[in-house]
Amino acid sequence: MEKEQECHLASIPPYFADEKDRVWVGVHFGSRGLGHKTATYFLNAGGAQDGMDVDPLVLHVRSSLGADYLACMTLAGRYAYAGRDWVCAEVARLLGAKIVEEIHNHHNYAWKESHGGRDLWVVRKGATPAFPGQKGFVGGSMGDKSVILEGVESEEASQSLYSTVHGAGRVMSRTAARGKVNRRTGEVIKPGVVSKEMMREWVQKERVELRGAGTDESPHCYKRLPEVLEHHKNSIKILHTLTPLGVAMAGENEFDPYKD
Repeated sequence: MEKEQECHLASIPPYFADEKDRVWVGVHFGSRGLGHKTATYFLNAGGAQDGMDVDPLVLHVRSSLGADYLACMTLAGRYAYAGRDWVCAEVARLLGAKIVEEIHNHHNYAWKESHGGRDLWVVRKGATPAFPGQKGFVGGSMGDKSVILEGVESEEASQSLYSTVHGAGRVMSRTAARGKVNRRTGEVIKPGVVSKEMMREWVQKERVELRGAGTDESPHCYKRLPEVLEHHKNSIKILHTLTPLGVAMAGENEFDPYKD
């Protein structure tokens, strides 16, 4: 007879053990190509310039284009939610586990909220909501601890519009980590600073079972999460610390039709 396990879902998929040896499954993807293509369409439709150092495109929410964008953004968010939900359910099925708690949170999304008596659209880029009592999953890397946290009431939290980080944050770009390769010939144009051996050595030291992944997702590419969270200690409370047991990612040479 299979033993039924408790399984907590946090919204890779990596799976973790917390301080009580309970299993958590974490999934860290969004709307994939749908969100990127949606944003690109509306940027083009609104006449935005391409590039990093250009003026942003601003649409009135009651304009036809603005209303259409918000509707499509909401749909992409629901699509992302459904994708994470499906993956977590499938992993729980494979583990023979019973789901006892679910935590979902978006990042790179916009919310209509009230702050300081004003109704605002809050865009959280690289951040996620953390209102008092609201739980969230914040990932480290494939070889680092992650956390389940919740927001608290404080002056700092209010000033940040009740937001916190969605992850540890990168210390180098994906290109810097993996290097540049001519996709047609396979010739290495510029070597990356992180090797597969470095990545494997890190995760083996942390006793993490790794499947797939490219060097651009190596722990070397990320800040250490405890140091990042220390800067947010007045606006959050850590509920659970999650130690990674296994991580599954697409391989660096694997064709993914849903990539941005």
